[in-house]
Amino acid sequence: MPVRIGVHAFEQDSPQRIIFNVDLYVPFASSTPTKDDLNEVVDYDFIREVISERVSKGHIGLQETLCDEILSAMIAHPKVVAACVSTEKPDVYPDCQAIGVEVFRRKH
Repeated sequence: MPVRIGVHAFEQDSPQRIIFNVDLYVPFASSTPTKDDLNEVVDYDFIREVISERVSKGHIGLQETLCDEILSAMIAHPKVVAACVSTEKPDVYPDCQAIGVEVFRRKH
């Protein structure tokens, strides 16, 4: 997904590709449908919508900020007990495959 992100001057001019990975930890009872119905599980569209909404708000300086904000929204979902969010910037440095951040949180 193209995202306006970065603190370096060379990152300020245009969006960069960001690869998002989101793992949601959901209790078995909330992740195993008995009627094969979408309402019985966490709808994947929720993840896309949260990310798209945050990205549309404008420039983000740090991947850590982006990950933390997405993680907070994921953990707020009533069926989610823990979440892990990572981002990777695959195009920022020519001598690296990608540079990224990963954050994890669980409800107490």
